Amino acid sequence: MNARLDMLNKARDRMIEDRDEHAKVLAAPFDRDKAERARNKFVELQTLIDALDRAISAEKPASA
Repeated sequence: MNARLDMLNKARDRMIEDRDEHAKVLAAPFDRDKAERARNKFVELQTLIDALDRAISAEKPASA
C-alpha cells in the first residue's frame, strides 16, 4: 500500500469516528439545538467520507 493510500484510509477512519459521535447525539433523547448541529455535522462528515472513498478508489491500481 502506498503512503498516499495509507494516509487516505487513516483520514477516512478518523472521519468515521467523528461521524459516529454525531450519530450518538442524533440517537439520544431529542434536544433541538444539539440535534440540528449534529445533523448538519453528520451530513458534512458523510460527504467527506464519500469523497475520501472516491479518492481511495482512484489510488488503487486497476485490476487486470
